[in-house]
Amino acid sequence: MQNLLADYFPILVFLGIAGGIAVAMVGGSLLAARQKPYAEKLSAYECGFAPFDDARRRFDVRFYLVAILFIIFDLEVAFLFPWAVSLANIGLFGFLSMMGFLAVLTVGFIYEWNKGALDWE
Repeated sequence: MQNLLADYFPILVFLGIAGGIAVAMVGGSLLAARQKPYAEKLSAYECGFAPFDDARRRFDVRFYLVAILFIIFDLEVAFLFPWAVSLANIGLFGFLSMMGFLAVLTVGFIYEWNKGALDWE
């Protein structure tokens, strides 16, 4: 039992140091930064709209397009790293499967581009 606790002691030390650094950073920012809160700064951010507006207001389609764009790039990165690491083991079938996946993502990206999601106005 004592040997088991000794094995976990470095983890406890790491957690203690990480917690201490986190508390020091938050405390330091509270002490060093100027605190000038005002109503707009303290209000909740609601996707670019006024936070206390009608809940049935229609959202601009650009918010959905940006969300789709994020999902496209997030999925691409999440699947490309493991694929690249195991490319030597998965062979031609794995390569062609990833090319099909990237083709589907490219179609989504072209749709986003045509809808103007990359144009920031």
